[in-house]
Amino acid sequence: MPENLLQIKNLYVDYITKKDVLGTPQKVHAVNGVNLDINKGEILAIAGESGCGKSTLAKAIMKLVDTSGGEIFLNGKNILDKNSKFNSKDFYKHIQMIFQNPYSSLNPKMKIGEILSEPLEINTNLTGVQIRKIVEEKIAKVGLDNSTLNLYPHEFSGGQRQRIAIARALILDPSFIIADEPVSALDVSIQAQIINLLKQLKQDFNLTFLFISHDLSVIKYISDRIAVMYLGEIVETGLTSEIFDNPKHPYTKALLSSVPELNPEMQKQKIKLTGELPTPENLPDGCKFHTRCPYVMDICKNNDPKDFDFSKTHKCRCFLYENSVI
Repeated sequence: MPENLLQIKNLYVDYITKKDVLGTPQKVHAVNGVNLDINKGEILAIAGESGCGKSTLAKAIMKLVDTSGGEIFLNGKNILDKNSKFNSKDFYKHIQMIFQNPYSSLNPKMKIGEILSEPLEINTNLTGVQIRKIVEEKIAKVGLDNSTLNLYPHEFSGGQRQRIAIARALILDPSFIIADEPVSALDVSIQAQIINLLKQLKQDFNLTFLFISHDLSVIKYISDRIAVMYLGEIVETGLTSEIFDNPKHPYTKALLSSVPELNPEMQKQKIKLTGELPTPENLPDGCKFHTRCPYVMDICKNNDPKDFDFSKTHKCRCFLYENSVI
């Protein structure tokens, strides 16, 4: 049975935005009661439209945004508990993040060697010689040579910068890495190189990944399991093969129908979603997808669906299966 590395229980994240015309502050419900387990050694991908809460969930795990409720357990310890034994140094030795934009995630005033050395200088008692050795090992692991260390970020291409960002994420030997849209800002030809690099590093360092992307073709290639997110909620989870070969939630089916196929005969008929698209400021009652769902029923409009299990690994939140409609 897979061993859990990270457990997310009933997690909420709300943002307070600018006031409306009446002067009332608006609350954005970015993450709404997310429950999710991530197993050791796997790549779990989060899929969903822009604005569904994927990046906010990642930032909440990294403690970069405040949560409104819920718990996050890393190796059995609640990292959101103020009395937790995890201090900042311990926490960031276990978990690191690769950000979306390689052009803004590196300090432009620091040389690459300084960028990679800094986490070791802050979090360890290693000597300068020991730090230099680790830095050289990690930069080599991402396919760059030692001459890189004496240059500044602006002297590199986007793909090279992302390799440097990956090296920085590896520098403290974490067990868990969050990759938030790590290839979306790169050329297509470079994307494949970075994706293959991440898969290789997973094997070399026995890593666990939370991989966030809106590109379903990338997700299909890299992930072991997939969680589909809609308006801050996880609506379906399953093995990659289960999600792509036998999607259950109407939203998942609509997402997958938009993926282009090289063979026209294999192309699925595109599902066009109609109806009102809610915003995180004004979430509908009941199932959050009911305003766009082609199978909507009265029960969907006022009640929250619960997870329906199709197997030990595949489940979705939908009244269609609870009531045996399809």
